[in-house]
Amino acid sequence: MRDLKIPSQRHPEKAHRPDNAQPKKPEWIRVKAPTSEGYRETHKIMRDHGLVTVCEEAGCPNVGECWSQGHATMMIMGDICTRGCSFCNIATGRPDALDVFEPGRVADAVQKLGLNHVVITSVDRDDLEDGGAEHFAQTIRAVRHRSPTTTIEILTPDFLKCDPSVLEAVVAAKPDVFNHNLETVPGQYPTVRPGARYFHSLRLLQRVKEIDPTIFTKSGIMVGLGETNEQVRQVMDDMRAADVDFLTIGQYLQPTPKHHAVDRFVTPEEFAAYEKAAWAKNFLMVSATPLTRSSYHAGDDFARLRENRLKKLAEA
Repeated sequence: MRDLKIPSQRHPEKAHRPDNAQPKKPEWIRVKAPTSEGYRETHKIMRDHGLVTVCEEAGCPNVGECWSQGHATMMIMGDICTRGCSFCNIATGRPDALDVFEPGRVADAVQKLGLNHVVITSVDRDDLEDGGAEHFAQTIRAVRHRSPTTTIEILTPDFLKCDPSVLEAVVAAKPDVFNHNLETVPGQYPTVRPGARYFHSLRLLQRVKEIDPTIFTKSGIMVGLGETNEQVRQVMDDMRAADVDFLTIGQYLQPTPKHHAVDRFVTPEEFAAYEKAAWAKNFLMVSATPLTRSSYHAGDDFARLRENRLKKLAEA
């Protein structure tokens, strides 16, 4: 049935958005089109297992580099989201029923790719009573069973419309990293992330640490949406108050003229200043570059994250 859906049905709210001009990208964020053999092999494995990736759905600029190394971020629970965030290129509409065999297919793909670290994300599923929490837990357990040495990072929705207890099922499955992106500063939520609540997302990250302090927590924001430097630094403080370990900051790139306009392209020097400020606030790990995305170099960053925690413990 999915082939019968047309764009106007899958993006009903985007049809009414005014066009925003897409500015020319500066040299520092231009990337080459993917052409490597590794990219084609990863693409084939994803298609053979009927899996969706956020790399494709969100139009990530790093897909060529990551897929050439077999690092695909798998997106579970379908490719249709129940939210309509103005920055996001993922289809919006009424999702299909959950696929009970998906956790096994994800685990099989992780094994075939030989991943040391995998990132698993999802669309928002406000249509489900638990927001998909148990499906996340089943996927984590399936990967653990098939690839016990693979470390697992999840990037979850906010479970805003669910009972707070649903989070416990995800944490009990013990992912190595629990990531939930704040996406932007609170003042931009009404236009950028209208279906979400800033302090709910912040509290979600804090509760993960309260339930299991051993799990690393991670969150990220985009810049270039109209935020100020002071607002970005306040978000850093809010994250640290919630005991978030790992901060990512990347440049917002406008997917289509129907999406939120790019306010400006933040320079590499400004990103370096953000990174310096974040380290000073005692994050265990920071990635702040124009091309930074939640899962970009996630495996290498996880190794550094774990190493930095051990150093902090030794110092204490």
